[in-house]
Amino acid sequence: MHFSAVLLVGLALLAPAPLPAQAGAAPQPGQRVILVTGATSGLGREVAIRLAAGGAHVILHGRDAKRGAEVLREIEQAGKGSARFYAADFASNAEVRGFAERILRDYDRLHVLVNNAGIGSVPPEREVTAEGHELRFQVNYLSTVLLTRLLLPRLLASSPARVVNVSSLSASPVDFDDVMIAKNYTSGRAYGQSKLAQVMFTFDLAAELEGKGVTVNALHPATLMPTGMVLRSGRPPRSTIDDGARAVLQLVNEDMGTGRFFNSLTEGRAHAQAYDVAARDRLKRVTEELIGLR
Repeated sequence: MHFSAVLLVGLALLAPAPLPAQAGAAPQPGQRVILVTGATSGLGREVAIRLAAGGAHVILHGRDAKRGAEVLREIEQAGKGSARFYAADFASNAEVRGFAERILRDYDRLHVLVNNAGIGSVPPEREVTAEGHELRFQVNYLSTVLLTRLLLPRLLASSPARVVNVSSLSASPVDFDDVMIAKNYTSGRAYGQSKLAQVMFTFDLAAELEGKGVTVNALHPATLMPTGMVLRSGRPPRSTIDDGARAVLQLVNEDMGTGRFFNSLTEGRAHAQAYDVAARDRLKRVTEELIGLR
C-alpha cells in the first residue's frame, strides 16, 4: 500500500468516533426534560419547539441529522429552553436499543416521553424490516414499546412523569394469526393495526404503573393535519398542526389521569379491541417475543 494511503488509514483509526448527539446545551438543574420522537417535522417538530419555548429541555429524535440540526438551531436561537438531537432509525430494534442506551447514559432524569414517530399509509407497498417485521407495525408500535420499556426506570426515578403515545382514531383489529399481514395487505390496514396496538399498550402500561408516579395516555391529536404524512397521501387537510400540538401539550403539561384515550382535547373511545383484556394479554406476549424483552 502506498505510504499516503497508509497514513490516511492511520489517521482514520485515530480519529474520534462521531458524537452520539448533535451539540446542544445540557439540561439545567430543575429544568424539565422531555423526549419527543419524530421531532424533525410535522407535529413532532411543532410540539418540540413549543415545549422548548416553555423552558423545557427537549431531547429531539429523528432519522435525518440535517433536519435535526435545523430544529435544534431554531430552539437555540429562540433562547428559552434547550435541546439536543439524536438520530435513530426505528425500523431497527437494534437502533432503538442504542438510542435508549445513549439517553440513559446522557441523562439522569426524564420527565416526559412523547412517542410521536410514525409512518402513515404512504407508500402503499408492504415493506419488511431486516428483522422480518412489517414496517408500520415495527415503527409505529414495536419501537414505541421497546423504547418505553427501556426508558421506564428513568421515568420512574423522575416521577411524577408522563408517557404520551400519539396514536390515531384509525384502527384495524390485530389479526393474531397474521400479525405481519402477509395476506390481504393494505397500507391502511397496517397503519390502523399499528395504531390500535399502541392504544392497547397504553392501557396495559397505565394499569401496570398505577400508583407509581408515571401516567400513560394515548391520543388522536387531530384529523388530517397538513403534515408530510398526510400531504403525501393526497388527502386534503381537515385540521391544523396547531390543533394537534395543543392536544399533545395538554397531556404533557396537565394532569389528565392515566390509562385514557383522547380524541384531540377530550376523552374519546378507542376501537373495541383496545378494551379486550384477553386480546391485550395476547398482544403483550407476541410483542415480548418480537422485541426480545420481558
